[in-house]
Amino acid sequence: MSISIDLDDEQSKRLEERARELGVDPRKLAMAAVNDLLARPADDFQRAATTVLSKNRELYRRLG
Repeated sequence: MSISIDLDDEQSKRLEERARELGVDPRKLAMAAVNDLLARPADDFQRAATTVLSKNRELYRRLG
C-alpha cells in the first residue's frame, strides 16, 4: 500500500533535519515512526492489563 501525506514547511524541515542527524532517508524515518506508532497500542494494552492484574491479584485469588 502506498500512502501520501502533506507536511507543512516546518514539519518537512524538521523531518529532514532529524533524518540527516540520524543518517537516514527522510522517507525511511517517517516509515519507522509509523511502525513505532502502530506497535504502541498493543504495548500500551499489555502494560495496562499487567497493572490491573497485579493490582487486583489478591482480589482475584479470593474470588477464585
